[in-house]
Amino acid sequence: MTADQDDQRLPTPDEEVRFWGLLEAAWAPLGDDVDRARRALAGRVPDDDGDSALVSIIDGALEGFLRNLAKQSRELSAAELTDFDRVLERKLYDIDRADIQAVTDGSDDGFLYARGFIVALGRAYYAAVVRNPDMAVVDAECEEMCYFFAHLHRERFGGFPATGSGITRESCSNPAGWHF
Repeated sequence: MTADQDDQRLPTPDEEVRFWGLLEAAWAPLGDDVDRARRALAGRVPDDDGDSALVSIIDGALEGFLRNLAKQSRELSAAELTDFDRVLERKLYDIDRADIQAVTDGSDDGFLYARGFIVALGRAYYAAVVRNPDMAVVDAECEEMCYFFAHLHRERFGGFPATGSGITRESCSNPAGWHF
C-alpha cells in the first residue's frame, strides 16, 4: 500500500492489476457473445443505436459474473479482500463525477449502482468512461458490485474491512468531481 499527502491508504499498482485481472477472469467463462458485447460497449461511438442491445447482453450475464467472482474470491484472506475493497472503493470514488452522473442519470443510490456497473465491466470500459463520460449508458446498474468485497469480508470474517482510504464510495463525496 502507498500513502498520499493525507495519509490515505491508496491501492498499489499491483493490487489494481490483480483486481482487474480477477474481474476479467470472472467474465471469461461467460462466453464470446458477452466478451464481444463488453468490448463493443467500451469501444463504441456514444449514443449508438446498438447500446441497448449490448447492455441487454451484459445485464443477462451480470448474475453469472458475480457468481464467478464470488467463487474466485472464496479462498481470499481478510487482507486480500480488504485490498480488493480498497481498489473498488477508489475506482468508484474516482468516477464520482457530475459529468458522468449527467449521462447515467439516477439518484444518489442509482448513481452509485451505475458506477458499480462501470467498474464491473472491467478496465477497458472503466477507462473509456473516465476519458469520455458520454461512454457511460443510462440505467445500467450493478448494485452488488458496489460493496462486493466488503460483503464477502463481513460474511467470512465478521465485519466490514477497514480500508484506511479516508474516502467513501457514496455518491457526491468526491469534491473534485462535483462543483457545487
